[in-house]
Amino acid sequence: MPPPLYVLLLLSGLLLSSLHTPPCSVAIADGDTLMVGQALSVGEKLVSRNGKFALGFFQPQPTAGISKSINTTTNTLPGWYLGIWFNKIQVFTTAWVANRENPITGPELKQAQLKISRDGNLAIVLNNNNTSSESIIWSSTHTIVNRTTGSSSTNTSALLMNNGNLLLMASSNVVLWQSFDYPADVGLPGAKLGRNKITGLNRRFVAKKSLIDMGLGSYILEMDTNTVLRLRRRKPPVVVHWSWSSGQLAYTLVPLLNELLDMDPRTKGLLKPAYVHNNEEEYFTYTSLDESVSVFVSIDFTGQVKLNVWSQPKMSWQTIYAEPSDPCSLHDVCGPFTVCNGNSVPFCGCMESFSPKSPQDWDAGDPIGGCIRDTPLDCASGKQNNTSSTDMFHPIAPVTLPLYPQSMEDASTQSDCEEACLHDCACTAYTYNGNRCSIWHGELRSVNQNDGIDNHSENVLYLRLTARDSQSLRKNNKRRPRVVAIVSIVVSFGLLMLMLLLTIWINKSKWCGVPLYGSQVNDGGIIAFRYTGLVRATKCFSEKLGGGGFGSVFKGMLGDQTAIAVKRLDGARQGEKQFRAEVSSIGMIQHINLVKLIGFCCEGDKRLLVYERMLNGSLDAHLFQSNATVLNWSTRYQIAIGVARGLCYLHQSCRECIIHCDIKPENILLNESFVPKIADFGMAAIVGRDFSRVLTTFRGTVGYLAPEWLSGVAITPKVDVYSFGMVLLEIISGRRNSPEVSASNSYHGAYFPVRAINKLHVGDVRSLMDPRLHDDFSLEEAERVCKVACWCIQEIESDRPTMGEVVRAIEGLHELDMPPMPRLLAAIIEHSDVASI
Repeated sequence: MPPPLYVLLLLSGLLLSSLHTPPCSVAIADGDTLMVGQALSVGEKLVSRNGKFALGFFQPQPTAGISKSINTTTNTLPGWYLGIWFNKIQVFTTAWVANRENPITGPELKQAQLKISRDGNLAIVLNNNNTSSESIIWSSTHTIVNRTTGSSSTNTSALLMNNGNLLLMASSNVVLWQSFDYPADVGLPGAKLGRNKITGLNRRFVAKKSLIDMGLGSYILEMDTNTVLRLRRRKPPVVVHWSWSSGQLAYTLVPLLNELLDMDPRTKGLLKPAYVHNNEEEYFTYTSLDESVSVFVSIDFTGQVKLNVWSQPKMSWQTIYAEPSDPCSLHDVCGPFTVCNGNSVPFCGCMESFSPKSPQDWDAGDPIGGCIRDTPLDCASGKQNNTSSTDMFHPIAPVTLPLYPQSMEDASTQSDCEEACLHDCACTAYTYNGNRCSIWHGELRSVNQNDGIDNHSENVLYLRLTARDSQSLRKNNKRRPRVVAIVSIVVSFGLLMLMLLLTIWINKSKWCGVPLYGSQVNDGGIIAFRYTGLVRATKCFSEKLGGGGFGSVFKGMLGDQTAIAVKRLDGARQGEKQFRAEVSSIGMIQHINLVKLIGFCCEGDKRLLVYERMLNGSLDAHLFQSNATVLNWSTRYQIAIGVARGLCYLHQSCRECIIHCDIKPENILLNESFVPKIADFGMAAIVGRDFSRVLTTFRGTVGYLAPEWLSGVAITPKVDVYSFGMVLLEIISGRRNSPEVSASNSYHGAYFPVRAINKLHVGDVRSLMDPRLHDDFSLEEAERVCKVACWCIQEIESDRPTMGEVVRAIEGLHELDMPPMPRLLAAIIEHSDVASI
């Protein structure tokens, strides 16, 4: 019995190439040009002159999981496409696809060709040998914008450039069409993302559907007509996941990307992003400073925008940056009846007692169809109410709650809430939180697990299941504790032995118990410097940059010309405490708005910390010193956003919550582009997510201290929020909030926070602004910053926003109500009014 046809197809594909790209023909195997009269058939390819890129027909290679779920008929196998791919990379990676929405099927392969048509355009045609006719699969005809050259088809040629751009040119080297103007889901160095204002051409990236379907997927990255770079859902209803305005692109995104690229050794000195805005065009682009390196930016079918660099030693693509970092933060990314977990691979999973609606799509990486029930609910068909249902509820926690809840005002207890859902056949889940009952009808969407990345929700969702499914889950859960107990005992014993060995090693070591690295950075680690090396780097500590209660900071330069700032800690007890605090907190994390700890020195009684040096010093110098450079409003606004993002990262995105405890302008450093960096973590505290650890030691600086420091209650990240609010007010006014001397008896007139909130209430923020700005500022942004600041300095810590809410509010993505006057400030006003009588 002969083997099935699909087996023959797969075997032949493997023999030809693991990538399903057939071998090249002899005629044009080494060519980069397609001339009139030539045709590129399946099995042939154009190769750029540097050999880096190839153009030809390809079929996406199914993985083992996808192959099992594909139906055993040829018409369900992945289609064939014309595209450009990285020719020297072992992992097949496309850079451009032509016929995304019209793949070539197996029976059409022998008829498919790429050639220059009679009107001088590139076209994929199917040749019908029986009728001598051609049918067009794809053509560049509808996209040609240059019709003024008067060229005929005989003078036209196609050229694959060294940068991966496919050009259609006239004989006079006039470009008629280019693939860079019509990208798929990938942007190569030199490509543009944006608009041509004259022709109306809009270059946008559209994600593919899945790993094996190159068709138009769910997400678009584009520059809209309002000069906003945004990531949105492609189909209605349109949901914008994130956006950058024109000003943010120029003054925030590009500097941030430059910082990010310089921080990573894999991209340092390799890429240069740029934003161009003139009378003809507006676009975002980037260039590669080393053509031998393979790199690309893509919009993944999951909605993440990624920067990828090829690592030859690891034989894989390395994702340097992804936005959003948590794929689950996108709207309804997994479809109905799913739970998204950013720490899982894959990150989408079905709810308990549900299965993928399309296993084939899930295997291909496309879960948007969601999941369906394994067993129908016990509800009478066609009836809205069911008083005798045997269905039960299964808790899912901790998660974000689904979209579109319906409030049940009559349910005053959890039992009432459960009954209300149970008696409604359309009800699929409920939650009861804070004496409030909510139920959901139909599909449950956007349920995300608390993954500690961008999601810290603690909600419990009660999912409606049949009695049989619910009982089955309970039986499985009863078996788990026994296994968990045994595993826990074994793991605990192993950890105990490891800690014992580690303790012995630390006691024998002359180093002081902090992570110790060699003289070079390994995988992002910090360097352990010799004291003699730092003496040379600082020229015997001859140039002092500043000082404080814990020691002095000196200017230095490493052998590779890296500018450093060396903090020498004084005092055995306090210096040791600050040393450990800074190394344990900032030493193991990296963020664009946190100062980078390069290394440390711990020899004998010497304790030194080595930081990257910020060329523009600290924020206080620019705000309060008369001889310093006056910061314009745009720079101040971006500094406020940057510091807020840095604090948000410390509070919400680290494995353990880090509270800085001493936010003030002196601890905000500015690099050469005035990008802010939070510094001085000597008072920082690492606390659990429940903030149950009470900090008993007084920390911080007078003028920026939250009231709870004096109350003895558990300290939360809201102390940093309070300090940040005080800093915002000083950014607005360009002066200290608390003058050292005030000749006036009316203290609230001198205490700026009181004046700020009063002026905010009467709509007169303009009078609060730094006079050195000469009215050159955005009043809308200034009012937004002032409102955020006044919320941050509320006396009751629960009234203050989180830093995540602060970031969104400053950026204009979250509207805040008018803040009340804090009771402490009101008392100051009342006291001063009485004193003046």
